[in-house]
Parts: sequence; structure tokens; C-alpha cells
Amino acid sequence: MTPGVELLEGLNPAQKEAVETIDGPLLIIAGPGSGKTRVITHRIAYLVRACGVSPRRIIAVTFTNKAAREMRDRLQQLVGAQADALTVGTFHAFCALLLRREGESIGLPANYSIYDADDQLSLIKQAMELAELEPKRNPPQAIRSVISKAKSLLMDSRGLAQRAETYFEEISARVFHHYEELLARNNAVDFDDLLMKAVLLLQEVSEVRERYQSRYQYLMVDEFQDTNVAQYRLARLLAGDQANICVVGDPDQSIYSWRSADIRNILSFQQDYPQAKTISLEQNYRSTGAILEAAQNLISVNGMRLQKGLFTDNGQGAPLVVHEAYDQEEEASFVLGEIDRLVREESVKPGDCAVMYRVNAQSRALEEACLHRGTKYRLVGGVRFYQRREVKDLLAYLHLLHNPADEVNLSRVISVPPRGIGAKSMQALARWALDQQIPLFTAMQRIAACRSAGEPCPVALPSRAAKAVADFATMVDELIASSANTRIVDLIDQVLEATGLRRHIQSGEDRPDERWENILEFREIAQEYNAEEPADGLATLLERISLVADVDSYEESEESITLITLHQAKGLEFPVVFIVGLEEGLLPHSRSMESEEQLEEERRLCYVGITRAQHHLYLLRAFRRGFMGSTGPTVSSRFLREIPGHLLTAAKREQSVKPASKRSSFGARGPAIDAPPAPMPVRPTLEIGDLVRHSSFGEGVVTDFVATAGDHEVTIQFREDVGVKRLLLSFAPLEKIEG
Repeated sequence: MTPGVELLEGLNPAQKEAVETIDGPLLIIAGPGSGKTRVITHRIAYLVRACGVSPRRIIAVTFTNKAAREMRDRLQQLVGAQADALTVGTFHAFCALLLRREGESIGLPANYSIYDADDQLSLIKQAMELAELEPKRNPPQAIRSVISKAKSLLMDSRGLAQRAETYFEEISARVFHHYEELLARNNAVDFDDLLMKAVLLLQEVSEVRERYQSRYQYLMVDEFQDTNVAQYRLARLLAGDQANICVVGDPDQSIYSWRSADIRNILSFQQDYPQAKTISLEQNYRSTGAILEAAQNLISVNGMRLQKGLFTDNGQGAPLVVHEAYDQEEEASFVLGEIDRLVREESVKPGDCAVMYRVNAQSRALEEACLHRGTKYRLVGGVRFYQRREVKDLLAYLHLLHNPADEVNLSRVISVPPRGIGAKSMQALARWALDQQIPLFTAMQRIAACRSAGEPCPVALPSRAAKAVADFATMVDELIASSANTRIVDLIDQVLEATGLRRHIQSGEDRPDERWENILEFREIAQEYNAEEPADGLATLLERISLVADVDSYEESEESITLITLHQAKGLEFPVVFIVGLEEGLLPHSRSMESEEQLEEERRLCYVGITRAQHHLYLLRAFRRGFMGSTGPTVSSRFLREIPGHLLTAAKREQSVKPASKRSSFGARGPAIDAPPAPMPVRPTLEIGDLVRHSSFGEGVVTDFVATAGDHEVTIQFREDVGVKRLLLSFAPLEKIEG
């Protein structure tokens, strides 16, 4: 038997064709539940076993660590130990590795830090001070979004300044300039930099580009519909002239434009590669016929798509259940009651059930209902383990040992635990370091050296503060020296003891036992890396942690239902799915109402949710909902009207619900759906940048303003302890502050 032929067994004709198509550009349109991961892994295994391609010559990139891990596990089963030589990971992980190895060619030292969203925001606030901008009138989060969008388009601060179309983009460009300088000073990059600098490296350094093009003979890109400009440019640079690039995706599942994903990448792939072959995977192995038909009717309304006809051999199955609740509390009560019934009558496990929603705020009513009933649940995207205060503190110390120029993490730990170095002393020290054009930690080392030599302190600090600075610098230097030859887990123990962090946590008043358990959990994670003992173990650990996403922490549980946003649910599947909040302004979201492109993305998001379901699908809306600081009547989602009535059935009402001002009737055509949304009201006089006063939240600045179904939604940045609020103008008690 020809080696690798068994890899084709069990594949349908389209899957087999995709696996056997080896050379040249290839576009695989993979509908939901069509065996996409199987095709990708079997194609890679076929290259290795049937075609004799060295695994070192193959690279596969995707978007989540979870997907990459699943891919590696399957490849381990298919090609055994040869899987270890394959390059399989996320875009960001590959770029981090590339920059760690080759970054010095563009001036990036190998021990750079990767800043997360919190670190990024901290640095942007510093950049705003340098730009003499007030956070009250110019929300740092909004500036961060502008900078991130620019980087995804491969623009630096000069490029943004040249292309700025609004005043806010102009001031964001000013902040961007200082932010770039601060990142360089801290020897740090943010997530967007990983992509942008990797592209810069491959574009500007021909020797590196040619070496990696020569090494990687075959490139596969998963979830191609989610790529942004930078990611697609990176893929094309790696593919080079040989163009053995295989991209897999589905434009109907492109839902991340807010993260700068560009659906045009997949729609125009054949224009960029005229010789590309296109194969459509249309057989769905996941869902019933009813679920699939509903999804296809919904998505067929969109114009920006590539036509495909999905089918399944799973049978028609039960119709989709529609429930119209009085409010979100009754909606949540129905969901949990129905899960109890399914568990009791149909042998469904709680872990088979997922409740999906458009925005995180919708989880509140569901969580409260779970707590009231004693229902176990897991909330995907809650406070992430690595974002917990005590874990962040320990990580900050480890980052400092790895990269002493990292002033963001230095500033975090300098007073954790308190050691007598006040804010004024730190300001004086930072000014002196800036004058001397040296990193902040180097300034601390010089103070320690002066004290050790009996020389006067070069900075005007109180003697107690000067001693504390010197002691801190000496302690960190000793830990840095120790880190070179110490196992990671032992280094963590040294840090906990030498810094006083262990005593600080265990003697604290804020849940000390729980916080210490989190430290022990982190220690267990580090223990796993000791088994590998890579030469750059600390760098690898910090890098992997920096690249963890919410969905990567998702693990199945038989006992707990899953509460998850529609965005986070992509790539998952469940026997039973509830989609709640199918109302105009929520799904589709109010921010999509003025743009046909955004409305189509909302429809794709609903399509993604529907196609997560295997056997049972419930679609819910409430007549009244509390949302964005107000409670009022709702209009049912247009997406419900786009699903044929013969596929829908009304939920059985075992108990009466509160009377509503408007009730629907159910007939042979399925649940009756409300009339189309009312016309938009005349736009009020508020504009972005206006100062307003709210009776409860105080003063704030308008940062966004969009029309909704029958109303207007305004986004306001209030003071720091209040934060950002999205309010409906018809309900919000707002007063414009003139002048």
C-alpha cells in the first residue's frame, strides 16, 4: 500500500480532494461543522507520509491556542514523533518566536516584554501626559483602539498622522508617537506589534525573509476569514513566489471586524492568486437539517459572501424552539427550567448546554438565576486567572527579571509589598533616569552602587527611600543572577520569599487563602515547564502566558452549563444551544444599524451561534429588557423574521409569565414576530466630544453616538471610578454642559 493512503479513508469527496491538492495556492471554503480541522491535519499528515515532505518545511497558523493545541494533538496521532518538528501555532505565537530569534535585525532585543491590555493602557496614559492631553476629555481606551486599528493596517504614528480624518485621530497620532517611544524605552511590544514588527522584519531584511521562505515550503492558514491586513501580509511574505499557500475559512463566519479582521482577504484571495484552486466543504456533520436550513436562510440575506450549499445526513431533527419572555429574569428562568427538563427527560447532561448572548452584560441575569437555583455554570471570559491581582504581581516580578528595562512591571511591584518608596520618590527617580537617558532600573542600580561605595546618593531622595531603592535593586540583581541556572518553579519560590510577596499575600485581609491558592496554582503551571526545561524556560513561560486568550481556558464539564458570548463560542459545538436577547439593538447590536456592512456582520454572528447547535436550538427574546442603564420595551430581532416559520415552534409554557404590553400569537406558520423597527427619531444635538452631566454618574464626555431601533445610543466616558457607560437617550437623564 502506498504510504499515507489510509489518511484518505473516511473522507468525503471534497475533503479527499482538499487533502490531495498539494502544490500551488488553494482556497478551502469550509462551512460550519464540515470537518475543517480533520482536513487540515490530514492534509499536513499526507504531505509528510505520502509526499515525503519534511515536517520542518510545514507551517500551520491559526487564531487560538485551543485550536492550535487540538491540531497538534491530532497530528501527534497521525504522524507520531514527527509532529514535534512541525510549526503549528497562532499568528502571535509564531511572530513572537520569529522576533525572539531574529528581532535584533530590526533593533528589538531578544528579551523584550509582551504587554497585555492593562499594561498597554498604563503606558498610553503615560503617553497622554507627555502629549499634554486630559484622560477626562480623551478616553485612553478609545485612543488605544485607534492605535490598535492603525497597527493592524501596518501604520506607525506618522502614517496615522498623515491619514487622520478626525480630530480624535489627530490627537491619537500624537499619543501614538509618545507611546512608540515608551515601548522602545521599556524594551516592550504589544500584541499588535508582534504582527507589525514581524511583517517589517520580513519586508526589510531580505536575508531573513529568504531563509524563512526557503524553510517553509508549505503554509496553511486556518480561519482565514478572520485575518487582518497585517496577518495576510505576513502570510504572503512567508509563502513567497512558490505560493504553496492553503487558506481555510468561511466568509459567512467572519465576525471580528472590531478586531480589524478584513473579510475582503478571503473574498479577494482568487484575485490575489489567479491560479488558485477553490474547494468547498459543504457536508455538515454537526447539526440537524432544521438547524442547518434555518442558518442558511438567515445568511442568504447577506450580499458579501461566497455561495455554498450546505447539506447534512443527520436527519431533519426537531424544529427550533422560540420563547418570548416578559423580561430577562423570566428569560433566564425559562432557560434553566428547560435545561432541568432536558436533563430529567432526555438524558442531556448540564455540560451539553450552552447559553449564548451578544454582550457580556447579559450574563448577569443568567448568573443570578443559576445561583438562585443552585445550577453549576462556567462563565467564559470572566476574570481570567492571569489577570488576578496576586498572579499579576508575581508575573510582574518575573517579567522584571527577564527584562529589567520593563518600567511598567517595575512600577507595579516597587511597592508590592510596601517597602517605603513613595510616589514622590519614584517621580524624582524617574525624572533623574530620564535626564540621564538610562532605564529606571539602571538608575536604581546606580543608587545601590553609590550606597555600597559610601558615596552620596545622586538623586535627592529621603535617606529611608534611598536605602529602600538600593535594597530593592540589590535583591532584583541577585534574583536575575540566580535565574540563569535555576528551574522556573524554584525561581518562583525564590521570588516569593526574597520579595516578601508570600508573607504579603498570606497576611492580607482580602481573601488571603484564596489568593495564595491562586499562587500555588500558578506554581503548578510553571512545574509543567520544568519537565521540558528549555534553555530559555522563563522567556517561553512568559511568552505563552502573554498569548493566552479567554477561550483558551475553556474546558468541557459534564456538570456545568456554559455561559458564553457569541464571539467566544466560535469554534465550539454543543448538543443544546440557547441564544438569548434576539432583539433589535441587541442582536443586531445598535452600533450596526447605520452600516450595511456591520449589519451583515451581526447576521454572520447570529449564524455562528445557530451553527454551534447539534440537536436542540432555542431562540429567545424578552418584551422588556434592562440594558445600558435603562429598562424599556423591545422589538424582536429581524433575524427571527429571516428564519422560515415552518422551522420554528413556540415553547410550551408550563407556567404563566408576567403580562406584557404586547403578546405574540402562535399559529401554523410559527411564532408571530413583531413588525419591522420604527423609523429613526430626529438626531439630538449631542456630538462626539461634548461634555454631559448624568444625574447618577456625574460628568462625562461623549465618545460615540449611533442610531438604534427607535432611539439613539450614546457612549460616555465618566470619571475613572464610574468608567464607560452606554446609554439610550430616551431614558438616560443627561444634560449637555455648554461651553
